[in-house]
Amino acid sequence: MTETAGPEAPAVDQPRPVLRAIAIVGIALSLFQLYAAGIQPLGLFFQRPIHLGFILVLCFLIYPVTGKRPRGVLGWAVDGVLILCGVLVGAWVPSNIDSIANAIIPRDIDVAVGVITALVVLEAARRAIGLGMTVIGAVFILYAFAGRRGELPWLADLMPGILNHRGYTLDRLASQLTLGAEGIYGIPLGVAATFIFVFVLFGAFLEVTGAGRFFIELAYAATGRQRGGPAKAAVIASAGMGSISGSAIANVVTTGAFTIPLMKRLGYRPAQAGGIEAAASTGGQIMPPLMGAGAFLMSEFTRVPYIDIVLVSIFPAFLYFGAVYLLVHIAAVKQGMKGIPASELPQVRAVLAEGWHFLLPLVALVWLLVVGYSPMRVGFYAIIAVIAAAVLRALMRFVLDGPTLDGLVALAKAGVAKTLEALELGARNAVAVSMACAVAGIVVGVVGLTGLGLKFSAMMLAFSGGNLFLALIMVVFASLVLGMGLPVTAAYIVLIILVGPALTNEFGVPLLISHLVVFWWSQDSNVTPPVALAGFAGAAIANASPMETSVQAWKYAKGLYLIPLFMVYNPSIIEGGPLPLVLWNGFIVILALVAFAAALEAFLFAPMALWQRLLLVPGVVAIFWRSLPLEVAGAALIVLLLAMNWRAARRLAQPA
Repeated sequence: MTETAGPEAPAVDQPRPVLRAIAIVGIALSLFQLYAAGIQPLGLFFQRPIHLGFILVLCFLIYPVTGKRPRGVLGWAVDGVLILCGVLVGAWVPSNIDSIANAIIPRDIDVAVGVITALVVLEAARRAIGLGMTVIGAVFILYAFAGRRGELPWLADLMPGILNHRGYTLDRLASQLTLGAEGIYGIPLGVAATFIFVFVLFGAFLEVTGAGRFFIELAYAATGRQRGGPAKAAVIASAGMGSISGSAIANVVTTGAFTIPLMKRLGYRPAQAGGIEAAASTGGQIMPPLMGAGAFLMSEFTRVPYIDIVLVSIFPAFLYFGAVYLLVHIAAVKQGMKGIPASELPQVRAVLAEGWHFLLPLVALVWLLVVGYSPMRVGFYAIIAVIAAAVLRALMRFVLDGPTLDGLVALAKAGVAKTLEALELGARNAVAVSMACAVAGIVVGVVGLTGLGLKFSAMMLAFSGGNLFLALIMVVFASLVLGMGLPVTAAYIVLIILVGPALTNEFGVPLLISHLVVFWWSQDSNVTPPVALAGFAGAAIANASPMETSVQAWKYAKGLYLIPLFMVYNPSIIEGGPLPLVLWNGFIVILALVAFAAALEAFLFAPMALWQRLLLVPGVVAIFWRSLPLEVAGAALIVLLLAMNWRAARRLAQPA
């Protein structure tokens, strides 16, 4: 008897005992994380290795070595050994912490376990994320060995002189990666094992209790009657889903299953519908309070309180969704679309009456963050709030429907089943991001050991000639290349390690802004051809060309590129400052995004002539320039051109 595993598993039938093993390990991991988050915090050399051990076992159970084919005897022989290695990795450091801490020179057995840890992490990452992340981790390990005193001295002859270093032995590298807090058990895995996991689990509880459907229906009820209503609902629902899902692709398949067919029915081309959903879903990753995993990582790297990062990210996220919303509206007006009849839409009052309890955990989450609780403790209490809200709602229905003993037993069984389902789903959803963070730890460890970060800064300074704009263009290209093989979280970590010091120390970009810029641009692999992962997911649902859908996603997500540029050249929208300056910068960035959308679509209030579109471009560039007179001139030019377009629309609306 076989059953098909969940959506996070490969497309292969798993035997029932394996599915039960996955459920048991996943539930045990979630309970361990809840214990550490809300009852008894653990030291980093206990929590991180145990978390990694659970994740490794779960990964090798979910993803067979045989890929989509069922495991045979040989497959189980390989995976059985790897599962035992995962158990070893999780248990070794916590059970030998005193011996490891007191040893002046690493013991041979510790080095051997370190080598095993690195190898199984790379193999698990290959299965859970893809070959790209494993190759990058392996390349960095080889780079550590490439030096006159390293294991592979001949590799030094193949590298440019600026990249050369002394080289390191197997013992030294294994110690760096697995016996300290600068390698695999470093900051990235630490964040994954604490903040990220708890909030992924929070999202799983919301998903299991039906919160995703609630946010989608609420967005429909609010915007469905407007022109292009389903597309606008996709934008709003994706902003709401950003509080639940940690993945742009998950946002696409969740909200897109409802929004894309309705967009097509309304008149949007299939590729256009898929592209709009992909662009909107990508915005879910920059939407406070969760921002995928980025806010937690940024807080850990910059030592800026998590709540401060959330607060400064609200306005940029509003700008991004506003830009997507405006482009959607322009497309609807140009194509003469109408809204969905009210009779086919849910009522806001009815939706809120059915799902108001889903808002309580989000309110509790924000309140706890504001009053100063740690993010990990906030996540724990947010999960408790979700469970309490679901139980309250179920009991209210039970009482209204007429209480019976059988009904109470059935209600209790359903509650336990939903809880176990959420615990397992949260663990499954955390596998990919935890493996990405573990391999990112290899990168962090090698960069710290070899001084590669300083070398990369020197290279970046040399190639850009000291020009900040050229340096930022290099970061954009680097993020796109990394995004082709890495998930967003891993791309952000690798990129910030390499270019962050240069942006801050050599080009004077404030630390937090450099992290925000890199994090935003790390999202572009979701919407930028030739590798637009969210775009491809949207194309599959829309039954459209993947490349055409990706081009549409790239068009609608232009704010992903422009808003970080504005952060760099106008830092007051992030760092604050005199109120008139902050208000001025807020006004001109909105004006610039409106002008850019109008120039891109050749339409705002009415069709726009080519000469007007061409004149809008220097106006937008002037607003991005670090000069108040140029900003004023650019804003005045844009206001004049948009006013002319508005008057043209008034003339067209008058009867002949």
